[in-house]
Amino acid sequence: MKILVIGGGGREHALVWKLKQSPAVDRIFCAPGNAGTAVIAENVALAASDLPQLRAFAKQNDVHLTVVGPDDPLAMGIVDLFSANKMRVFGPTKSAARLESSKIFAKELMRAQKIPTAQASTFSDSKEALRYCEQLKFPVVIKADGLALGKGVIIAPNIATARSTIEAMMNEARFGEAGRRIVIEEFLRGTECSLHALVDGKNYRLLESARDHKRVFDGDSGPNTGGMGAFSPANNWNARLQSQFENKIMRPLLRGLAKERIAYRGLLYPGLMITSDGARVLEFNCRFGDPETQALLPRMKSDLLPLLEATIDGKIDSYTIDWDKRATVTVVLASAGYPGKYETGKAISGLDDAAKLEGIQVFHAGTKNANNQVITAGGRVLAVSALGPTIMAARALAYDAVSRIQFDGCHHRRDIALSAVTS
Repeated sequence: MKILVIGGGGREHALVWKLKQSPAVDRIFCAPGNAGTAVIAENVALAASDLPQLRAFAKQNDVHLTVVGPDDPLAMGIVDLFSANKMRVFGPTKSAARLESSKIFAKELMRAQKIPTAQASTFSDSKEALRYCEQLKFPVVIKADGLALGKGVIIAPNIATARSTIEAMMNEARFGEAGRRIVIEEFLRGTECSLHALVDGKNYRLLESARDHKRVFDGDSGPNTGGMGAFSPANNWNARLQSQFENKIMRPLLRGLAKERIAYRGLLYPGLMITSDGARVLEFNCRFGDPETQALLPRMKSDLLPLLEATIDGKIDSYTIDWDKRATVTVVLASAGYPGKYETGKAISGLDDAAKLEGIQVFHAGTKNANNQVITAGGRVLAVSALGPTIMAARALAYDAVSRIQFDGCHHRRDIALSAVTS
């Protein structure tokens, strides 16, 4: 069987790595891939947004299943395109993917189904948005309606920051069309948790819990990023919260989608805030999380391929997922300056030394091969994942591996999973 994985980040390397272990898989392509996927798959020089060429490649190469990694091609309708050509593809349709591609659509659906989330208002006029902010108690959260590479959410501590953020999003087009409309919502206090569910239209199977670290600096300071690290299982998740999640979030969500005549098939990843009142939805993502995937897949003992196939075919309820009871800690290594401007082309050393450690997987993100060496090619460069009997042991192993990898300007947080060790 031939598989095509679309994307070129750490999430896609982890997906390729896991799918490669399936006995049913003969060949894996990754478009465009990175230096890590090049070792275990065949990279294809096609952008994840080049839908017609991706369709043509999959057709010409008799690809059995295409797995879509990033959010942009989902929002553009890649699943609709492939399905119209009778090609198997994993991911939600363009309409279903609005849960992520439009914060306003998601908010309206949650409001209609009484799903617990932050109180919010939406705006298409910057002056109205500013007038609204002047009446609020700070901090507040300002979100671009559309996709912004994980950077379209700003926590404004005061009116001055709110004013500059609204100006940048709505009038200066910092995020292009994604920021023409915005959501302004209350700031929720608590701890975040990432859940992933394989949803087949009517039923779902939850994956193990994880926690992400979004801010760029230690102590959860600095701007939001795509994610600087993760660990699994989450230390703030339990059976009571899971019951509440299923009854008050997942089932109402699927009911609301059904009312809209939307059959959601794919991976759904709700980002949650665990508050004193229980779990509340921060956002919905319509694809595997990054870097949560790099923390989750090393713990998954089941073959991933049949789970993806069952999700497409509406049969996920007949499957169970087996998990390694050990914990994972994933530390992201980024280029200096990320999530702002950064330089690329820096030689990376120590990859083999780190990978030799038992329980370590080094997932590539912004990397490429040049002149017989691996060099940096993006903001987030690598994700080092460690399996250990406890979070503490996995954390120590992850940072041991991280210490062996060097490139000019390498930046990483030193407190990934620290709260799970000290709490």
